[in-house]
Order: sequence, then structure tokens, then C-alpha cells
Amino acid sequence: MTDAVFTAAQTSKAWPFEEARKLVKRFPGGKKDAEGNLVPVLFETGYGPSGLPHIGTFQEVLRTTLVRRAYEVLTGGHPTRLVAFSDDMDGLRKVPDNVPNKDVLAANLGKPLSRIPDPFGTHESFAHHNNAMLRDFLDRFGFDYEFVSASDRYNSGAFDDALRGVLRHFDAIMGIMLPTLREERRKTYSPVLPVSPSTGEVLQVPIEVIDAEAGLVRFTDADGAVVEQSILGGRSKLQWKVDWAMRWVALGVDYEMCGKDLTDSVRESGKIARALGGRPPEGLIYELFLDENGEKISKSKGNGLTIEQWLTYGSEESLGFYLFREPKSAKSLHPGVIARAVDEYWQFREKIPAQPVEQQLGNPVWHLLRANGEAAGGSGGEGEALPVTYGLLLNLVGVLGAHATREQVWSYLANYVENADPAAHPALDGLVTNALAYNRDFVAPTLRRRKPEENEARALAALDEELAATSDDATAELLQNIVYEIGKDPHYGFETLRDWFKALYETLLGSSAGPRMGSFIALYGIANTRALIAEALEG
Repeated sequence: MTDAVFTAAQTSKAWPFEEARKLVKRFPGGKKDAEGNLVPVLFETGYGPSGLPHIGTFQEVLRTTLVRRAYEVLTGGHPTRLVAFSDDMDGLRKVPDNVPNKDVLAANLGKPLSRIPDPFGTHESFAHHNNAMLRDFLDRFGFDYEFVSASDRYNSGAFDDALRGVLRHFDAIMGIMLPTLREERRKTYSPVLPVSPSTGEVLQVPIEVIDAEAGLVRFTDADGAVVEQSILGGRSKLQWKVDWAMRWVALGVDYEMCGKDLTDSVRESGKIARALGGRPPEGLIYELFLDENGEKISKSKGNGLTIEQWLTYGSEESLGFYLFREPKSAKSLHPGVIARAVDEYWQFREKIPAQPVEQQLGNPVWHLLRANGEAAGGSGGEGEALPVTYGLLLNLVGVLGAHATREQVWSYLANYVENADPAAHPALDGLVTNALAYNRDFVAPTLRRRKPEENEARALAALDEELAATSDDATAELLQNIVYEIGKDPHYGFETLRDWFKALYETLLGSSAGPRMGSFIALYGIANTRALIAEALEG
């Protein structure tokens, strides 16, 4: 990191730096232990392993990592840690739809996720299976993190001191929580959920504290028996908001972000953390995703976009770019946003070398390239450019049809790209595969080329005549000028150039929007474009 980057970071308004400054303010001079030695600032992300990792998991770990790296820049390299915490002591409330052997889970409802057999038959428990999926998921994207399991901490006794603290401050916690609950819920609410000695289920029952230091409580078991039992050593689980607060205090969490739907939880867990003698972490409350109709995304409705779907139609970098921007604004998450995200990512990446350092630090790609440390000491690939935009690639594939192949696309790219070899352009080659999938699933089924109007037909004939007299190696700029001149000629009756381009898109490409036509003609080839015009003129 250069001195210029360090200096510019101090005043950068990029949101990761704004968030990181909360931590600089929290720890003037850095986070230190009792002896005055620097210790790592702890960032946390949480995960509920009742289901598989999804795009929300990715966004939370990515955004937290961006703040982590920004803090390291602001402080000149102070140590940090990122914990990915799995809440796998939670009781299973319902059987997920996307698992085999549902009867295995149905027979174990209410038990901690880490004490339920794995319906997939591959791991020690259902939680162990999903935790392994989480780690594989995070490793796939190169995240630097430490995995921590709630069941390991509860069962090993690592949380015992914190659990005693909950019992010591039981009345204060009840005073925080009861006013937030409906009257019926207040009658049965308890911050501590004991594990039934008879059924192994996590019980939602009132408790009486007998001995806080021994962790001893009294409650009525599922079979009606009154039981005195320790809550230590994995024999209890805390209610969600209390558990979150206890975890912050026990682990020493300094930063955690969450979605807007947890706004109340942040407030109440913060109060509980203070009651336990701790300090709530800093954090960002981000907006939630919406579908293409502006409705909130629901896993049960299935109206969202999975990370696998995004990576089928776009690149990993484009997903990171889309998630980086404006975290406090709601985002539509559907296939229609992918192409623009891909092209904007590369536009921002290409800009970096020419930008002064202050603008670089506001460039999303600068942050993304450093998210996992690859670019910490070097260029990180800034300034690389795609020879063809993804939008133009989609137009090419759209014309080639639903059954176009990778080899066909590359044969056309040879008209436009120097050294048109997939091995020489791996990023572009990946996007060719994405474009073929996107065209197959979304574009080809909707393309409808309309018959040109009389004036449009005259303009198309004129364009065909100009192209016939143009060299095959004409530049995209020259071809664009030819198209412009025809559109500006009053003889063809277009009120604006936009009307002319719209006619080209609708009659030649079958779409209401499209690329720079000069670039498209250079890519598709003059002879092939003339064939398209001939088809349009034939109606």
C-alpha cells in the first residue's frame, strides 16, 4: 500500500471506508489487549444452517470483507479476523423442501440442527452437512475466514461463562425483551431455551433461575415433569436476540452487518449486550433484495435469483460489482440486471489506471480486486479491458439463434478481436458461455423481428448499398458513421436518430434495444449483415 492510498483513504467517501471509520473511532490507536498489544479487530457474519448457502450469504461475507480490507488500509495494516458463525444449535422448526429423506427430519423436529441425522447420508448431522456446504461455498470464492460453530461452543463449554452471565442478568434481559412481545408471548417467553432431557428438543418454556453460578434452572419438561437442570455444556440454547448479544460479548465481535429485516433485533440485542457488560459491535443495516416486480424476495416463494443462476448467465466479478453498489438501497435481483452489471464491471475496471488515487478508492472494482488480498501489493489486473462488451456479445448470439455454439461465436469474434483464441481471452471465453446460456433461456424465446415500414425499408436498402461498397476490414467507427449518415438524411423520414436505430434493432435483431450498430456490423461481418438486411426487406 502506498502513502498516497493511505492518505486518500482517510477522507474517501466510498461506503467501505465510511464503515471502517466507525472502527477507527471505536479503537483510537487500534484494538489492544490488557498489555497494550495490538489484537485483531473481529468481524462476524452469521449463517443459519437449516438451509443451503445462498446469494444473501455471499453478499454478507463479501460486504463484510470489503469493510475489513478498508479498515486495514485506513490503519496501515492493523490485524483483523473474520468469523463465519453457524447457528447450528438452533432447533429445526420445519422440514426444508429441497432435501431428500424428509421423514428423517420430520422425526426430529425441535432438536438442535447438529443433533439431527443428515438426510443426505454423508455427514455426522444435518448441520454438519450444511456447514460443510457453507465452507465449500466460501472457499469457492476465496474468502479469508474462520469457521465457528455454535454447537461446538455450547457443547465444549466455551460459552458457559457467557451463559452464567445471562442468568445473572436474567431480570434485566426480561425487562428488555418483554415490552417488545405480544401479551400471549410474554406468558411463555424465556431468554434461555433448555434442551429437554426426555426428548432432546429445544424447549420454548418459561424457566426459573435456581443458581446462576452453577447454571442451574427449573422448568417443566415436554412430558409435564418439573426438571432442575444445568444450562451449561450444551444443555440449552439461547433465544435468537439474546443469543446474538451473548455471542457478541463472548467472542468480542466488533463489526457485524445485517439486513433491514433485523433492525429491531440489532436494537434489542445491543441493549442485551450492554446488560451483559459488553459493547455492541459496529455495523451496517443493508436493504433487502426485490424481484423484477418489486416484491420482497422470499425463499419459500422462490421468486429470487440463486447464485448458481447468476453464475450461469454472468461472471463472479459482475455479481460482486452488483452487490458492492449502494448497499442501503433496495436492489432488484433477477436475470435482467446481469448483462448491465457485467459491462459496468469491465467499464470501471478499465478506468482505474487513468484515475487519480482518490477516484480509484471510490471505484467498486478497486475494492473488489482487493477483497481477498490478491491485489494488496500489485496491480491486481486493473486496466484490463474486454475486447467486446457483454451486451454486444448477447446481440451476436441472439442473431446466431438458440442453437449457436461456442465455436460459432469465436469464429465471428475473429472479425473483431485480435488473436481470437479462447486461451488468450479467458474472461471473454467465460462470457461467451454465459451469453449462450442467457440467450437460450431468456433472449431467443422472445426475439421477434418485425417487417420494416416503407421509409425504413428504403433506409435499409441504402445501408445495404453502402455496405456493398465498403471494405470487409472497415473499422467499427467507419461503419457507425455510415449508419449515422443514413439516419440523418431527411429523405428517409426519421424524426430522430433514435427512431432509426430502433428500426434497425427491431427489424434486424428482433429486439427493442441493441448495440452500437457499427460495432455489431464489424463483429458480425458485412456480408452477414447484408444477409440480415435482405431477410428484413423480404419481410
